[in-house]
Amino acid sequence: MTDTLERVLGRVDALIDRLEKMLPPGSQPVDWSAGTAFRWRKRAGRGFLDPVRHPHAIAFADLKDIDGQKKRLRENTAQFVAGRPANNVLLTGARGTGKSSLVKAALNEFSRKGLRLIEVDKADLVDLPDIVDLVAGRKERFIVFCDDLSFEASDPGYKSLKVALDGTIAGSADNLLIYATSNRRHLMPEFMHENLETRHVGGEIHPGETTEEKISLSERFGLWLSFYPFDQDQYLDIATHWVTTLGGKADDAMRSAALLWALERGSRSGRVAWQFAKDHVGRQASARVRK
Repeated sequence: MTDTLERVLGRVDALIDRLEKMLPPGSQPVDWSAGTAFRWRKRAGRGFLDPVRHPHAIAFADLKDIDGQKKRLRENTAQFVAGRPANNVLLTGARGTGKSSLVKAALNEFSRKGLRLIEVDKADLVDLPDIVDLVAGRKERFIVFCDDLSFEASDPGYKSLKVALDGTIAGSADNLLIYATSNRRHLMPEFMHENLETRHVGGEIHPGETTEEKISLSERFGLWLSFYPFDQDQYLDIATHWVTTLGGKADDAMRSAALLWALERGSRSGRVAWQFAKDHVGRQASARVRK
């Protein structure tokens, strides 16, 4: 009888262990020492912060031909980390021009001064009030990062973001800012028929209610940073930087190959330059090995 009871208890313990692994860790205290970057995850309907073990360590110096945007974001983040007034930031414009990388560079530079980053997917923006409550009172400074953000009018996260940017009756956490990137300046699709709502009053143009509603969200970001497509010289400058950074040789043959690479992809973005550099340097290394 004793042996049977011990076997049953052993199986119960094993079952409890398996159930604990399946339960969301949201009720457990956050291990803030586990990293400088976190992702907001959902499991079984509950949200929790999951540490990013190896954040992308890119430096401001690696980001070329966006000096104006780099300066503004760096200054704003420095103000925030120092406990001075700072703005939520919306980075918009051409794809592959360094919007997300700029935010990651800010974390890389200021993490030693207490900056932390929390990446939140668009679908989870409804949980922003929970995230604000979670970090309120912490000594660290937190950036909630929403990458490649855009909305449809019916998206539930739309109103949650508006509330988080303006604060609620309880106020916003003074140790938290929102940095968002988007290819759309107003974060929502714009349609031709909306222009029909525009009114002309006394020679002034008054946008319709639909347009005003869309603009009202982006206006809640205090700082707008716009990014534009790179020209050929800028693209080659970025490609050369990454090739030399990865240990490759920058010469006329490399630049010709970089232009062909961009032509095949129909884009001269920083992302395309980075992809070219990895391919080019990897091929150079393979050629040396074969010799």
